[in-house]
Amino acid sequence: MSIDTNNHIIVAKNLSKQYNGKTVVNNLNLTVNKGEIFGLLGPNGAGKSTIILMLLGLTEPTSGSIEVAGFNSTREPIKVKRTTGYLPERLGFYEDMTARQNLIYTAELNSIASNQIEKKIDDVLVIVGLTKNKNQLVGQFSKGMKKRLGIADVLIKDPQLAILDEPTEGLDIKIANQILENIMILNKEKNITFLISSHQLNLVQKICTRIGIMSKGKMIGEGVIDSLGLGLFGGGKYRIEIEVSSIPSDLLEKFKNMKSVKSVELNNNLIELTCDEDIRPAISRLIIENNILLTRMNIKDSSLEEIYLKYFKEE
Repeated sequence: MSIDTNNHIIVAKNLSKQYNGKTVVNNLNLTVNKGEIFGLLGPNGAGKSTIILMLLGLTEPTSGSIEVAGFNSTREPIKVKRTTGYLPERLGFYEDMTARQNLIYTAELNSIASNQIEKKIDDVLVIVGLTKNKNQLVGQFSKGMKKRLGIADVLIKDPQLAILDEPTEGLDIKIANQILENIMILNKEKNITFLISSHQLNLVQKICTRIGIMSKGKMIGEGVIDSLGLGLFGGGKYRIEIEVSSIPSDLLEKFKNMKSVKSVELNNNLIELTCDEDIRPAISRLIIENNILLTRMNIKDSSLEEIYLKYFKEE
């Protein structure tokens, strides 16, 4: 997704945060567009949670600035909270209250008109599939049900931005997929922007339109997955993987001399070319001319796991 400079919901400029002299967020520049699903990816301790706290105005940056929906998170935290829903990794519901009672409490805290509250509760419980559990004590809920109630709690205030911290952590695959499906539907139908903080590659790859990779407080890679891969693997647009019956000593050099080839690597009898163009027909001709049997050739996509590990290897 290309970045529209007039359409940002999050803008962080030269954002840094220190605790007791230790830098946990280091000179971060970040923009998130309205209507996208942005994944903030990185291991524990990378600085993701501190960024969220600064976004919500719950801690002040040491330097730099951050805005949400045009409001400065440091100077206008109440306005930021009115436009933003937050699902923390550790949920804090009143377990001796029902799902409905917890949602009423959230609605009243957000000054939702009393004559609208019951309808809003019914609407959000339908979305997360908890209508039948409306009057059940939250203390009786499974972990997955609490996560879904957490999303309902976020949605009841009609946020422009929803920040979800590890939304599927510890859940079985079926429940996790239901939550991801809810996120994609809400993004498409209600145009809610999502910022998802996670260390789970699968989750981020499934639903995020763009990602930022954090390590030791720094943003070390940002963009759509394809563009991140292009920046890593030799600078070419295409990665072509070739398997042949034999690899004569001069074959790799011939590949290197082909037009638009940026790099050639040999990995476990597989030849990988990084190129500016899709030159598979020319590769086939060269192989045939050298009396070699071509057994396989394909365009190789950069998986998020590969990109992630490569960045940390280079870090």
